Amino acid sequence: MRKDSAVADERPQPARHRLGRPPGPDEELMRALYREHAGPLLAYVLRLVAGDRQRAEDVVQETLIRAWKNAGQLNRATGSVRPWLVTVARRIVIDGHRSRQARPQEVDPSPLEVIPAEDEIDKALWLMTLSDALEDLTPAHREVLVETYFKGRTVNEAAQTLGIPSGTVRSRVFYALRSMKLALEERGVTA
Repeated sequence: MRKDSAVADERPQPARHRLGRPPGPDEELMRALYREHAGPLLAYVLRLVAGDRQRAEDVVQETLIRAWKNAGQLNRATGSVRPWLVTVARRIVIDGHRSRQARPQEVDPSPLEVIPAEDEIDKALWLMTLSDALEDLTPAHREVLVETYFKGRTVNEAAQTLGIPSGTVRSRVFYALRSMKLALEERGVTA
């Protein structure tokens, strides 16, 4: 296995003294844990995080911090602490995965601000003008336009619905469209 400065540095380190005191038992425990377990723990976590080395190093660091916080329990442990470390590391990875799944990815709203919105006022004005122009038509012309253009029926379907021959529907549609064109032109709408 490759030696990595982020995982294990086997060279003897000079004892660090805080305020002139020798290192305490917790500090000695942490150094021993790091020397003995950091390398294998990193290899294990790398498999869990699909080779993401930075994430794996973060998980190992968090695992060792939790070990330091629970140093009193680890001192009393009679067997190896590696199963405890592996369990903690696995749970950290699982918790990280769950938290990413639970929270939707944040999206920058700035591109939405440059997209032009459809102007609904023009559409509303057009519908009002069209409705007003339909009122100028005779009831017979209006009902054939409603059946064929607005309801999307064929000439034969409209004839069956209205109870008139299909030739009459064709004729009424022709004259209704001419009348509608004139009514729209009177309202300032040109083709």
